[in-house]
Amino acid sequence: MRRVTLFINGTNKNGKVVAVYGTLSDLLSVASNKLGIKASSLYNGKGGLIDDIALIRDDDVLYVSEGDPFIDPQNEGKIRSDPHGAHTDWLTLNIGGRLFTTTRSTLVSKEPESMLAHMFREKDVWGNKRDDHGAYLIDRSPEYFEPILNYLRHGQLIINEGINIRGVLEEARFFGIEQLAEQLEVAIKNSQPPEDHSPISRKEFVRFLLATPTKSELRCQGLNFSGADLSRLDLRYINFKMANLSRCNLTHANLCCSNLERADLSGANLDGANLQGVKMLCSNAEGASLKGCNFEDPSGLKANLEGANLKGVDMEGSQMTGINLRVATLKNAKLKNCNLRGATLAGTDLENCDLSGCDLQEANLRGSNVKGAIFEEMLTPLHMSQSVR
Repeated sequence: MRRVTLFINGTNKNGKVVAVYGTLSDLLSVASNKLGIKASSLYNGKGGLIDDIALIRDDDVLYVSEGDPFIDPQNEGKIRSDPHGAHTDWLTLNIGGRLFTTTRSTLVSKEPESMLAHMFREKDVWGNKRDDHGAYLIDRSPEYFEPILNYLRHGQLIINEGINIRGVLEEARFFGIEQLAEQLEVAIKNSQPPEDHSPISRKEFVRFLLATPTKSELRCQGLNFSGADLSRLDLRYINFKMANLSRCNLTHANLCCSNLERADLSGANLDGANLQGVKMLCSNAEGASLKGCNFEDPSGLKANLEGANLKGVDMEGSQMTGINLRVATLKNAKLKNCNLRGATLAGTDLENCDLSGCDLQEANLRGSNVKGAIFEEMLTPLHMSQSVR
């Protein structure tokens, strides 16, 4: 049986004689219990790292490290030790004018690959500058450094009230303390309030309108107005592209020349709205009510509803002279008494539509689906040339 004498790295005091058996891990475990430290590596008297238990001979003197490099015990007089003999090697840091006193072991053991560990693992390797009192000068923020130092001391992330956690994160990244940086990123993410997708109310929107010059285009692209009361408002030239306007109350609103391309208008009420020159390409207005709407612009600017989904809409009595409804879907829509003179309905799905009382003079119905459509009480005769499918 072999026996060895164990000392804490850097000292020749308070050694322990132990028996060598089993593996290197077994010996490290015994060293931890005997010396009261967390042993992670062994060195011989010349600073050689012991990585195999077969290298240990009887009566060897070994130095136990907690992860710090070998410290020659001949320099013991220059290194202060605590009452139990553990290596403390105290040093002072001047961080942005504030002094922090700690041990070299604290700076190098917890995060051995960090910048701090590389700076202080060996004395004066980096040529660190010092102030008049011998404190190491580091030009960083002291309030953000304090939580980092405490983390290196006890492994817990504690940030006092009033300290910006993002500032601590930037310091952790600067010093290369990766594990702490990951914890801080998670903490920041968890502290963020959930994204607010609640619809914009009438009150909020009116405030936006009043704050916008009349000559400036108000961009509302992609916004959520679901269920909002926007009735009787002046909404001319506003960009509502891809906005959510489902179930909105837009009765008698002025939407002249507004952009509703790909907007969701399903279930909305637009009765009596002014829709002169409106752009509603590929919009979804399924189940909406557009009774008595005015799409007719005296200046000749035509409303464009090409490709729109208008299933089941009620457009009774609307003025739609020259409107573009090409390839739109109007299945089961109510179009009674509408003015569709000169309208483009080519390729439009008019299945089961009620077109009774409509004016379809010069309307283009080529390729449209008029299966089940009602054409009673037409104001002008419908020529077969208009409806070739």
